[in-house]
Amino acid sequence: MIKGKEYPKVCVIGAGRWGKNLIRNFYKTGALKAVCDSDEKKIQEIAKNYPGINLFNDFRSMLTDNEIKGVVIATPAESHYPLAYEALLADKHCFVEKPLSLDLEQAKTLTRLAKEKKRVLMVGHILEYHPAIIKLKEIIYNGELGKINYIYSNRLNLGTVRTEENILWSFAPHDISVILDLLGEIPTHVTAVGGNYLDHHIADVTISTLSFKNGTKAHIFVSWLHPYKEQKLVVIGDRKMAVFDDVKSLKSMIVKSTG
Repeated sequence: MIKGKEYPKVCVIGAGRWGKNLIRNFYKTGALKAVCDSDEKKIQEIAKNYPGINLFNDFRSMLTDNEIKGVVIATPAESHYPLAYEALLADKHCFVEKPLSLDLEQAKTLTRLAKEKKRVLMVGHILEYHPAIIKLKEIIYNGELGKINYIYSNRLNLGTVRTEENILWSFAPHDISVILDLLGEIPTHVTAVGGNYLDHHIADVTISTLSFKNGTKAHIFVSWLHPYKEQKLVVIGDRKMAVFDDVKSLKSMIVKSTG
């Protein structure tokens, strides 16, 4: 644990594949007070690896613990809204893994409720805090690339196939959040098309196009039906281009002249 600093105590909801990463990191800071999961096997595993942590298999029981100031929601996407809603009602701060909700009106409801309750509501758009993205934003803002004409992002892999949400909800939030952060504005027009192959009700591949007021265009290609893994963001300016490759063993960003 990190010594010398006290953090508000949190409970991680969901001890699955990504939840385990959050549990580990909050434990290292000393902020982890509890873990909640309905799967008894996962609870037993947490008890073994993190002695002294309070364990819950019932979400509402956890909400009555006044020492827990915030909850970290790492459950399937379809459960994000109801869990965050109840947590905010119980005056807990909320960190919610992306997406915040699968419905726009639900997301707006959570935002309004957080403001009313004066509680933090944060979505886990972790790429915004990646050192390379922070540096890329600096390069864009200081004008090194010139006027940004075009951005494209590919997030491709073979699996993991979701059954709760489609590929757009599962993969694209990372790229959308980064592009909006880099440009500092909201698009005026958005289109998205996709294909359903493994499940007729869930898109496995989507291509989204974003148009911005100043003429900048962006497109996002995401797929979990791809023969190799690729996570690459390319920014094209009228002076220089920048490429961020998040798959290479040594994370890299390359800047080249456009002309």
